[in-house]
Amino acid sequence: MVLSFAYTCSLLPFAVYTGRFPWTNIELHKKHGPVVRIAPNEYSIDDPSAVKAIYGHGTAFTKGPWYDGSTNLKDQKSNLFADRDPESHAAERRKVASLYSMSTLVTMEEGVNDCIALLEQRLGELARSRKPINLQWWMQCYAFDVIGSITISKRFGFLDSGKDPMDLTSGMDDFLIHSARIGVYPELHPIIFKLGKWAGPNGIIRAFIFTRKQIHEYKATNKFLEGKMDEEAAFLPRLLRLHQVKPDIVTEEDVMRTCAINIVAGSDTTSISLTGVLWALLRNPEAMEKLRAEVDDKYLSGEMGDPISFADAQKMPYLQAVIREGLRLHPAGGLPLSRVVPKGGATIARHFFPEGTIVGINAWVAHRNADVFGDDVEVFRPERWLEDEKNAHRMERYWLPFGHGSRTCLGKNMALMEISKLIPQLIRKFDIELADPEMKLETRNVWFVKQTNIIVQIKQRTL
Repeated sequence: MVLSFAYTCSLLPFAVYTGRFPWTNIELHKKHGPVVRIAPNEYSIDDPSAVKAIYGHGTAFTKGPWYDGSTNLKDQKSNLFADRDPESHAAERRKVASLYSMSTLVTMEEGVNDCIALLEQRLGELARSRKPINLQWWMQCYAFDVIGSITISKRFGFLDSGKDPMDLTSGMDDFLIHSARIGVYPELHPIIFKLGKWAGPNGIIRAFIFTRKQIHEYKATNKFLEGKMDEEAAFLPRLLRLHQVKPDIVTEEDVMRTCAINIVAGSDTTSISLTGVLWALLRNPEAMEKLRAEVDDKYLSGEMGDPISFADAQKMPYLQAVIREGLRLHPAGGLPLSRVVPKGGATIARHFFPEGTIVGINAWVAHRNADVFGDDVEVFRPERWLEDEKNAHRMERYWLPFGHGSRTCLGKNMALMEISKLIPQLIRKFDIELADPEMKLETRNVWFVKQTNIIVQIKQRTL
């Protein structure tokens, strides 16, 4: 407990608990340079050359103890996000990696299209009512229903009513708050986890109970009973098929664990990213109009469908620049991706760190590095990604909204597909404006930097 007491006297727990960590972290680097100590044995790094050393493929750095706070201690194995053992992680990742590949995800695109169509319908109804809406909430509804469609082959019902019919969001919030805070004191996680009345552990337990229930219900469908899972483009039927073919490799618990982590990790992150891009566009009308011109031109020339395919969206340079810039200014995660320095120590950012030291890069800090992104780092300017190809590649190497290397977020392609398809559709179908032009962005920050209550007025366009 000595280490925990030392942490209590340091910056990290206070900044995490108060929700100020991303901005405190940024200010500390402005004041002290590329290396900042944030806890007795933990350092925040802001140096592009450190990315490969800390996170690159083949590195000996392992995930830090903060990730222990995201483990379900009722499960015999850790989930892919929290697994700190490189060999175990690699073996588990190989089982399911093909399901997250671009070629597999595009086969699931029809489910995304259905969610886009339903969101359009709901927004159209709201536009006709002329009532202001909470854009952030509707992005969350979209993200949850898409992850349901992609993962278990059915929507969760958020878009049908604009409500949370299964009380999923509170459970997810409980888990994320608990895991971020207890990650600062990981040795307390087993103790608190056993206290079922605590909201944090209840969150992850509820997520796994919910997932198990969804799997049980799917197994009662005709598709499963008749062995027609191959006809469905979703994770669950494909995982169950893998389990049938290789039961010793892909176990029933692997099926449940993969679906659960999809739901937990793939909903908030996508909605935050979507909202971040839209907020930036709402605050920068010139960029909004420039993107709309690109979208309208592609649609009128017949180069995009309704809705746009992911493949066509990737060919739209300004759209992709807008997405990159939006995720640069507002990455979902607000904490450093902590790693443990391996045996023998390591030199990072011209500083030597002995083995066992915890180091990490926070995307909120990295994305505001003026040497990489320019002196106007606080400005939303998508053009920076289009001006010079060599510089764009340099920025790309320090663009970390999905992490880097072997621990890159498995859901990266999934999130980019959801974002790349929805943004052009919203821009083409609706005029969206902030209800209050002077509105300040409010966020709830623990692990994720989650926007709240972005109130807008929407009107349908005729194009």
